[in-house]
Amino acid sequence: MKTKTFLQCTAGLLLGLASHALVQATELVYTPVNPSFGGNPLNGTWLLNNAQAQNDFDDPDLKKRTTAAGTSALERFTSQLQSRLLGQLLDNISTGNTGSLSTDAFIVNVVDDSGALTIEVTDRASGEVSEIQVNGLAP
Repeated sequence: MKTKTFLQCTAGLLLGLASHALVQATELVYTPVNPSFGGNPLNGTWLLNNAQAQNDFDDPDLKKRTTAAGTSALERFTSQLQSRLLGQLLDNISTGNTGSLSTDAFIVNVVDDSGALTIEVTDRASGEVSEIQVNGLAP
């Protein structure tokens, strides 16, 4: 019985020494997650979304600011339409056409005089007139 136990202990010891030779270790390296502290910059959006999801604070002044400073759908549509018409008016200069655009806030006159472009903007509220002249344009 003693020989069997001795052989088992010896076999276990040899097996332990053999497996110990296969085990390798490396040093532990800390890798930060937050990009502010050297982590991967791609983690920034994920961290911000997690922080915003956990934030249950409601700003009491937020509704007041958005309703006072917000624009209605009609105001946004009017602004976009004015921008598009002004862009079309300026695009027509390349074909030699001139024109004007009149809104509640201003009047724009565009005149192309054989390569000398003149844009006159009149503020309806104050009556102030701004004139922009560009020379050297080919009609």
